[in-house]
Order: sequence, then structure tokens, then C-alpha cells
Amino acid sequence: MYKRPLSLALSVVTLAGCTMIPKYHRPDAPIAKDWPTGAAYGKTDRDGAAADIAWRSFFTDPQIQKVIELALQNNRDLRVAALNVELARDQYRIQRASLYPSIDASAGGVRGRTAAGVNGSAQAALGNQYNVGLAATAYEVDLFGRLRSLTRQEQEKYLASAEARTSVQISLIAQVAVGCLTLREIDEQLAVAHETLKAVQDSYQLNKRSFEAGTASELDLSTADAQVQTARVHVLEFERQSAVAANALTLLVGQPVPADLLRGRPLESRSVLASLPAGLPSDLLLRRPDILANEHILKAANANIGAARADFFPTISLTSSLGASSLQLSKLFERPGSVWAFAPQASLPIFDAGRNLAALDASKVNKRIEVANYEKAIQTAFREVADALADKASYERQVGAQETLVDAESKRYTLANARYRQGVDNYLNVLSAQQDLYNAQQGLIQARFARLSSLVMLYKSLGGGWK
Repeated sequence: MYKRPLSLALSVVTLAGCTMIPKYHRPDAPIAKDWPTGAAYGKTDRDGAAADIAWRSFFTDPQIQKVIELALQNNRDLRVAALNVELARDQYRIQRASLYPSIDASAGGVRGRTAAGVNGSAQAALGNQYNVGLAATAYEVDLFGRLRSLTRQEQEKYLASAEARTSVQISLIAQVAVGCLTLREIDEQLAVAHETLKAVQDSYQLNKRSFEAGTASELDLSTADAQVQTARVHVLEFERQSAVAANALTLLVGQPVPADLLRGRPLESRSVLASLPAGLPSDLLLRRPDILANEHILKAANANIGAARADFFPTISLTSSLGASSLQLSKLFERPGSVWAFAPQASLPIFDAGRNLAALDASKVNKRIEVANYEKAIQTAFREVADALADKASYERQVGAQETLVDAESKRYTLANARYRQGVDNYLNVLSAQQDLYNAQQGLIQARFARLSSLVMLYKSLGGGWK
């Protein structure tokens, strides 16, 4: 006698566990299977994955490590990203709660007066009524997986927000590191500007004495004076750039950076950053948090299709209550006073002017949009890594060429200055040699900075910086 109700209950449970979400297939990665090759790229190390290298192991400079620690503790963008994860998690919990009935407890009492003649008596009467009970109101039986699809959608959004938080941290670490390197670049440029200013001031004093002795022209004296003023302008420019760069770093860190952390190893040092393997392009699909976030958003859009499909089928809701009622409080929980109610309700969409169909079509279009966004994220990541690989290889060679150029310009300046002091050559050759030497020195500092910053960008683009 219990077979039919039992099989009916099992059928309901089975249906409630199903959804109409389409089977998810990860789109093929629209990128090459290997990194670009050529003269600009050099040799790429594929042994290992950059994402497995903890940021402390990559940024070996102690000052940079400490500044990054401060930023991870105080940066406001990272705080907002973490709070967004909590918000998405709570939204997921709210939606997941809809899978279960909500049960409310209630208790109450009524005392009233009935007028004479109404209650069959010639006298007015006073009466009491007490009740207590439990009620489950409008619980939707998820036969076709509408609620489960919506819950899956919120779950994927939550996971996407977690990956977005990881992406913010990786970007923050890279920005802070580049900010520290920028300050060191400006400091070195400022030092060269000060050295150049001292050198041209000495030249000006020499020209002034020669002019007063009648052995130098006024043109040479004016040229030397112009050199001094130009060098002073450069010093002022770098001092301003240093202040602006320090302010930018303070904003990233979220608090004033201690002065002893703003200086560290010179840019020419090989111990500022560790070596870095590039791995394979397929690693990006598993390592880049922005790609993973886009895939979770794509899965959320896929789950939304299941919810839109379920809207075409009946919705069954249950309202029930169980309790006790009595005219006397002392007899409230006696058996004859028990009351209950059970009210199932089903609704089937018949005519909605195409609303459900449009919603289903819109969910399918939205999934195609997210597929395109996911593929674009992969292509963007591939391009960022390829650019960083080209920068890394080319800047390595550029630094070497720039060092050779500085040596050559330094010798040229020394010879030109000596020839001028001996009266063999004019001061214009000294001026030209000094300007070219200054430009070569500044170019070397810029190339060293670019080499280090390209390594930081390669580390970031490969998904490093989370551990």
C-alpha cells in the first residue's frame, strides 16, 4: 500500500535534483601553441611556470619586499576587491537558501467581546482564543531546476569575484615593484644630472678665467653658461619627478612609505629580481586569474540558460502549517486542539506575450557574448606575455649596447676636454661631447629600468604574484 506514494516521492526527489543547464564545454583557446620566435625574442625558458614562483622569491630586493608587504596590508583597491568577494559569497548564500523551505514559528492570543443576541444569549460574552504553530510559506519545489540553476549562477559569480581579487593582488604587486624601480631610476638620473652640473660649472669657471685672461672668446663663456643653466633645469625636472613618483607609490601602498624603503640596490644589480621561466601558452588557461574569472562568468551565463528554460514549465509551491488552538491557555497543547493546513499550488505559463522565449534567447546571446569575452581574455594574455618576452630579450641586448656607448662617449668627452684645455680644439666640440655623454648615461639608466620593469610585467602576465 505504500509503493505508489514512495515511488511518487522518489520521482519528485529525482526531478528536484535535475537542472536544464546545457552541458558546459570550454571553448578552444584561440592562440598559438607556443610563444613567438625571432630575433626580438631570443631564447625562451619553458622549464617551469612563473605562477609557481612566490613573489618573495622573485622580488629578491629586501626594500621592495617590505614595500609590497605594506601595500598588501593597506591598499584600498585590494580591500574593495576582498569585500566584493565577501559580497558575492553572501549573494550566493542568499540564493542557495531558496532551495530549502523557510519555517516560521508563531504564537498569539485574542480576547474579545460578543454582543448580546449575537451569540444566542441575552447577555454579552467575553472570550479568549490562543494559538501556536509552525508554518512553511510558499516553498517552491524545484522540479525543473530553476532555483538550482540560479544558485549555480551565483556560485560562479562568487568564484569569478575570488579570481578578480587575485588579479587585483597580482597587478598591485607589479605596480608597487615598478613604482620602487621608478624611484631608483629617477634617483640615478638625478645623480647623473648633479654630476653633469658640477662638471659644467667647473668648465664655466675655467672659461671665465680664460676669458678674463683674453685667451677665450665671449662665445665660449656664453656657451658654458648655457650648459650650466641647462644642467640646473635637468636637476629641477628630476627632483619634481622624484616627488611625483613618491606620491604615486604612497597611494599604491596606502600609507606613507618609510624613507629607508625608498632606496635600495642600483638598477645595474643582477640581484634585484630572480630569473623567470615562461612555460607554455596553455599554462595561461590555468594560471591567469583574469582568464579564470572570465570562464566563471561564462559558466554563470551557461547556468542562466537553465533557469530560463525552466521558466517554461510549471512552478509548484507549497504552503503548510501545523499548530494548536484553544480557548484556554492551559489546554493549548492538548491533542483535540491541534490544527493543520496544507496548500499546494501549481502555475503553468500559458500566454506571456513571448516574455519567456525572449528571456531564453537573451540568455543564449549573453552566453555567446561571454564566450567572446573569454576568448578575448586569452588573446590579450597571450599578447601581453609575447610583448614582455620581446621586451626582456631586446632590453638585455640594449643594456649591453648602451654600456658600450657610454664608455665610448666618456672617452670622447675626456679627449675633447683635454684638447680644448691644450688650446688645440674649440669649446663647441667639448659641448657636443658632454651633451652626448649625458644623453648616453641617461639612456643607460632608462634601459636598465626598462629591463627590470619588463621582467616584472612578464611575471605579472604569466600569473605570478599570488603566492
